[in-house]
Amino acid sequence: MLQNIRDNSQGWIAKTIIGIIVMLLALTGFEAIFNTTGNSRNAAEVNGEEISLDDLNQAMNMQRRQLVQQLGGDFDASLLDDRLVREASLRGLIDQALLLQGAQKADFAFSDMALDQLILQTPEFAVDGVFNAARFDQFIQQLGYTRLQFRELLRREMVVGQLQAGIGASGFVTDEQIQNFARLEQQTRDFSIVTVPADNTAVEISEQQAREYYEQNAERFRSSEQVVLDYIELNKESFFDRVDVSDEQVESLYQQRIANLAPQRRAAHILIEADSSNDAEAKAKIEEIAQRLAAGEDFAALAKELSEDPGSANEGGDLGFAGPGVYDPDFEDALYGLAQDQVSAPVRTEFGWHLIKLLGVQSPEVPALESLKPELVRELKSQQVEQRFVEVSKQLEDYAFESSDLAQPAQELGLTVRTTEPFGREGGSGIASNRQVIQTAFSDEVLVDGANSGIIELDPDTAVVVRVKQHLQPEVLPFDTVKEGILVQLQQEKAAEKASEEGERLLSALRDGAPAEAQWKTTEAASRNQEGVEPAVLQQVFRMPRPVSGDKPSYGSVRLGNGDFVVIRLDGVSEPNVELSEQDKQSYRRFLASRSGQQDFAAYREMQHAEAKIETF
Repeated sequence: MLQNIRDNSQGWIAKTIIGIIVMLLALTGFEAIFNTTGNSRNAAEVNGEEISLDDLNQAMNMQRRQLVQQLGGDFDASLLDDRLVREASLRGLIDQALLLQGAQKADFAFSDMALDQLILQTPEFAVDGVFNAARFDQFIQQLGYTRLQFRELLRREMVVGQLQAGIGASGFVTDEQIQNFARLEQQTRDFSIVTVPADNTAVEISEQQAREYYEQNAERFRSSEQVVLDYIELNKESFFDRVDVSDEQVESLYQQRIANLAPQRRAAHILIEADSSNDAEAKAKIEEIAQRLAAGEDFAALAKELSEDPGSANEGGDLGFAGPGVYDPDFEDALYGLAQDQVSAPVRTEFGWHLIKLLGVQSPEVPALESLKPELVRELKSQQVEQRFVEVSKQLEDYAFESSDLAQPAQELGLTVRTTEPFGREGGSGIASNRQVIQTAFSDEVLVDGANSGIIELDPDTAVVVRVKQHLQPEVLPFDTVKEGILVQLQQEKAAEKASEEGERLLSALRDGAPAEAQWKTTEAASRNQEGVEPAVLQQVFRMPRPVSGDKPSYGSVRLGNGDFVVIRLDGVSEPNVELSEQDKQSYRRFLASRSGQQDFAAYREMQHAEAKIETF
């Protein structure tokens, strides 16, 4: 536990920022504020700020899709209670609106420069450690945003994050609280359990019972609203056969390419990994290895024995040949300052401490034009394809806007109209897995008005326009379709009820002092993170009151997710005398202060809700 507190109390902001953004998008549907469609109908008003029905519908769609992604493709989102999904989504939107209003009232802000730095330093937007605009565009397009929309969303989330951090940082704890928490955290308990299993095979459910359940809960078995789309797809790859390049262009690019060839160096290294916590220790270790090399020991042998780079250690540290720009700048500077077979002094990089040996230098062979020609031709064509793709995309958008179907645009541009499988608001396969396609398909303009969509970019190389071919309304699924699922569900519920009834009888008898005939499974000196014990059982064990005396244990119970009923006998509680070092105290202090700050922030949110004027429709 203490180690977990230490690990989790440092560096979390840099490591989780993208995860926080994505979770906020997925769980609250907050991105809907950017997707205005001119619909004046509102789902709610928060202190005069409107939340439209479109915002709410998109938030609900995101929650359904998130559940499908978390629970797997076999999960049927149509079985979700729409009322519960609506309530959860609307709560999330209201909560986000209140937090933004609170942050703005407190004059929190996030500058353009800070926003630029955040985006540039986000690993998800980098290629080989360097920000890549194409990667950034692809990432946000998959989420369904333009650059301006994503920047504004990120700015707002960071402002709300400042508010949360400001309130959270105000938490503090006393030394007495630290000592009490440490004592409780290191407490151990002796307990025994008896499990009453939920035996599904001992329960029979008739088809009549399943049918009655189906008839009483028919609304739970409705199919989801679905659409079938016609679509036209543009793909850059298809344009490569439509453009030509001359031999002169290929020759010119070839000359540029071979002019940039540089000699390569073959390096070997011994790495001792280091960070801020063990830098001095790692440096001392690498210096000791350097002394052994100076005394005549073999570099490759020491690399196999001591190097902490698993990719090269077995090869005697050999990294092979590489040209400039491949290695860390400090590593490369040291390597290029070495003579043949010379070993460097210790070099520090972000990975740790290195000893580097130059194994060889080679001038690259100049490849023949013919061997590079396919690559050069494609590179030259790519420039033309990019321009042609933009031109045809604009033509397709114009034709689609002017046409009453997709047949004419397809004919004009020599393309094919394709059709999707039916899919709901949670998405489907193919283009129906793209979030922007789903939103467009269920928008009023496309679904209700029957218009062709504008251009939708699936990725930097692919774009589509879509049109609703068929709109399938929700309907109650036939009994035969859902019968097997109902039978299994009722069987599990009945088996769990029987296990609970038997378990409660046993528990009552034990509390009345009757001897237990069942065999107990005993665990002694269990800690709060004891391995080999069901988490729900362990949690209940540490919630139970202390036994009155050694011969009068406490009894409790817990029902497991599989329906099993577990009777628990708590035999004893032990609390060690805790002597905390200053380092341990600081770790506990950070952890408890963070938890206190979270509680303060939760109280702030409750106060906002209590004082706000919220109207739902």
